[in-house]
Amino acid sequence: MAGFVQRVGQSLVRAHRPPQVSWKRCCSSDALMELETKPGEVGMVSGIPEQQLKRRVIIYSPARTASQQGSGKVGKWKINFLSTHKWDNPLMGWTSTGDPYANVGEAGLEFDSEEAAKAFAEKYGWEYQVCICALAGAFIVLCSADITDEI
Repeated sequence: MAGFVQRVGQSLVRAHRPPQVSWKRCCSSDALMELETKPGEVGMVSGIPEQQLKRRVIIYSPARTASQQGSGKVGKWKINFLSTHKWDNPLMGWTSTGDPYANVGEAGLEFDSEEAAKAFAEKYGWEYQVCICALAGAFIVLCSADITDEI
């Protein structure tokens, strides 16, 4: 009796099994599609409050740190939100804010190129401003020209 139940159960499972899709087809580049999105469309469906979607962001490439660290962080681009009202916390004397995005940019919005950062900001509908800082190498060349003129 138990053998009969097992055979019937196995045949039912085989009959109702969905068709097999090959692993290669499932994970190939043919299966991936690029969807065309309009500026701000992702922000509207992402659940971000509307007042946060109207914020302005700064896109910048951070300068190299002043310590003896390598150049691993140089050349990256970051997005940072303009900060809203801050106050001194009377309990500890720390600076406090009610802004939910006050530290988001420093934490993880890092991109390999300026264009990628712009595309991300446009995708969420944020108004952005790009800050291009002077390169340190250009400053050294200018300073060395001034020094040689004085000698």
